[in-house]
Amino acid sequence: MAQVPQRFFDALAVRTWCGLSLRALGRAREEIDAINVYPVADGDTGTNLYLTVESAAAAVEAVFAAHEVDAGAGDAEDGPSLADAVGAMAHGALIGARGNSGTILAQLLRGMAQVLSARGDSPHTGGSGLRAALRHAAESARNAVARPVEGTVLTVASAAADAADGAGDDCAEVARAAYEGARAALAATPGQLPVLERAGVVDAGGHGLVTVLAALVETCTGRPPETGAVLHARVEHGDADPAGECAAAGADEDGPAFEVIYLLEAEDAAVARLRQRLDALGDSLVVVGGDGLWNVHVHVDDAGAAVEAGVEAGRPYRIRITHFGHGDVHTTGAERPPRERAQRAVVAVVPGEGLAELYAGAGATTLLARPGEPPASGELVQAVRRAHAREVVLLPNDAELRHTAAAAAEQARAEGVRVALIPTRSAVQGIAALAVHEAERRFDEDVVAMTSAAGATRHAEVTVAERQSWTTAGICQAGDVLGLIDGDVAVIGPDVSRVAATVLDRMLSAGGELVTLVLGDEAPQDVADQLEARVREAYLAVDTVVYRGGRQGALLLVGVE
Repeated sequence: MAQVPQRFFDALAVRTWCGLSLRALGRAREEIDAINVYPVADGDTGTNLYLTVESAAAAVEAVFAAHEVDAGAGDAEDGPSLADAVGAMAHGALIGARGNSGTILAQLLRGMAQVLSARGDSPHTGGSGLRAALRHAAESARNAVARPVEGTVLTVASAAADAADGAGDDCAEVARAAYEGARAALAATPGQLPVLERAGVVDAGGHGLVTVLAALVETCTGRPPETGAVLHARVEHGDADPAGECAAAGADEDGPAFEVIYLLEAEDAAVARLRQRLDALGDSLVVVGGDGLWNVHVHVDDAGAAVEAGVEAGRPYRIRITHFGHGDVHTTGAERPPRERAQRAVVAVVPGEGLAELYAGAGATTLLARPGEPPASGELVQAVRRAHAREVVLLPNDAELRHTAAAAAEQARAEGVRVALIPTRSAVQGIAALAVHEAERRFDEDVVAMTSAAGATRHAEVTVAERQSWTTAGICQAGDVLGLIDGDVAVIGPDVSRVAATVLDRMLSAGGELVTLVLGDEAPQDVADQLEARVREAYLAVDTVVYRGGRQGALLLVGVE
């Protein structure tokens, strides 16, 4: 169905734009990843942009959801304001920004939000406001980069703003002009960056921005722009495979070995000093944000020094360090022979230290995902490399990681590893899959058996609501205990033990032979004993196994198979 055009740019337009951008980046993600050769050929620009916009879209949806709750209580008017919506969009992008291009996109959205929020109580803006927002976005993004380079997303953003300056006062005209200007600039990027010309591709980050601007056109007009074949991800003389050009194009062995990203709570003056220190440590430095919260991105050889600089400036958290996988850049490799590849390995994302030990004890290579800090595709690829096997079974153990895991699997396949992605939505499904894993079987047979075991395991979790919101079980308040079954809220209550018991009863009403309980550190000590006793008394021939998950986010994970 065609998208309804937005005559003015208001809160609903912001929501629509985020949703359309997310879908468009989801479609273009693999192509953008494939042409990613600058500043580092790590093949995750499309995925990073997708995850950045996903965080922005989620923040906007939360604003609308909160407003609907208030409206239901009689405390709201027609909807969130434009300032509320763009502020949420910018904040969501800031805290969820991934990689170099994602961090720059976050600053672009923040720059737009600063202009649109300044309009005070105005419920919407016209073409002139959108034009001013695009101009400020381009300028603020350029100012956030320590050493701006032409032929990148910065060039594409500036071209979009320049083209918008010549448009009329209608939002649709401004959006179309910005998109066309960005497209033309994107096509010219190989002539500005030799690394792109050698690989035969346009700039990946710029491609992502053009995709987002195409979504803006669809938001304002109700129709996607006529693109034809104009994006030209690979330029005419580009028969070269970008992945094969990595060594020459982006993965310079003399370049920094690590990408360091973290959120930082700090004052402006401290951030100014931090910029100077990080600029001396490495390159690709981007620091975005303001009002006490910043997202810091840098490529360095000394990751510890980059984090220490953040500690001196303020409070860094959500610290993410990724090795670019250039090989042993700082060693000759002559000191020890290469390790023989295993035939098969299992790589799993796990939410807590206890589960990490459990999975590792069963022979899996694990990647720890702390609460609120899902891994990026580059980290998953590194885990696959660490497994050092010809065949890998990948268990994401989280529905939200499906795109990230798919991107990592594609990159690993491009490196010659045979990868099967089993779409596990919870760590308890991963436990079931791992229990039937047999490395001696044919790969396809092993994958089928593991997939079948995971699919036959219903999963649930018990957690605490962070804010008031609508759920499938009704309205919950901050502090309520929630019982989620197969991803949907099924029970709301005040007591952990009672909610957990209700969840377990509902799951076992459909039958089952084995209950798996994974307790988080914050769960009541006696909840497992109570649930085990309940199973013994009410469900004959059903076994129960209990694990300690550590700091896993949820109070309790439940699996029934």
